[in-house]
Amino acid sequence: MSTNAAPAMMERSKPWLLTGVGLLLALGCIALPFGQWDHALADTSHMAANELVYWGLVAVVLGFVLKVERRSLSSIGFKVPGARDVWLAIATGVLMVIVLGVIYLVVFPALHWDERQQLQTLTAVPFWLRLLSVVRAAVSEEVLFRGYALERTQELSGSPAIAGVFTWAIFTLEHLGYWGWHHLLVAGLAGAMLTGIYLWRRNLWCNILAHFIVDAAAFLPG
Repeated sequence: MSTNAAPAMMERSKPWLLTGVGLLLALGCIALPFGQWDHALADTSHMAANELVYWGLVAVVLGFVLKVERRSLSSIGFKVPGARDVWLAIATGVLMVIVLGVIYLVVFPALHWDERQQLQTLTAVPFWLRLLSVVRAAVSEEVLFRGYALERTQELSGSPAIAGVFTWAIFTLEHLGYWGWHHLLVAGLAGAMLTGIYLWRRNLWCNILAHFIVDAAAFLPG
């Protein structure tokens, strides 16, 4: 092997190494049970602190893209949305509300599944905190799962299908801890739709808006 071969190999491996670290930040950190560690459901102040933890994680990942990878945020889907993106986001959000409404009102009762206790816990907190949580979920989950993880996994695999399925599966399983196994149906369907519109439009704002609409419909009323 020539004396120049080793440095060349190291240089070629750098993007893979950086991407691996980024994926660990995006997918590994969000999988950590922060809510259990800081007793998020104990009271309002603990829930607010838990929200800040996730906002901090988003900031770290965005900083990683800009300062470590030295790439623009457009590389993870932050692009100016067009009118078509906005209308698609609204239509997708409304469709998700309808589909998930059918699941909760028809499918769950037929299977004797119940999420009322979890929903009551989340909707019992002050409105401002619910709004913060809904905005945070829309931003953080789309940045981490769709924007960063999907884009970088596609770069590693060379396949949008592999990237889409991989990040969809991780997103779905991440909802298991608090909600239980039956919620995988809800998260799986919602995740599939959000993954689909991201692969179609590659615009993270489109995804964030659609995600916000469905979560706002579920958690802000009352």
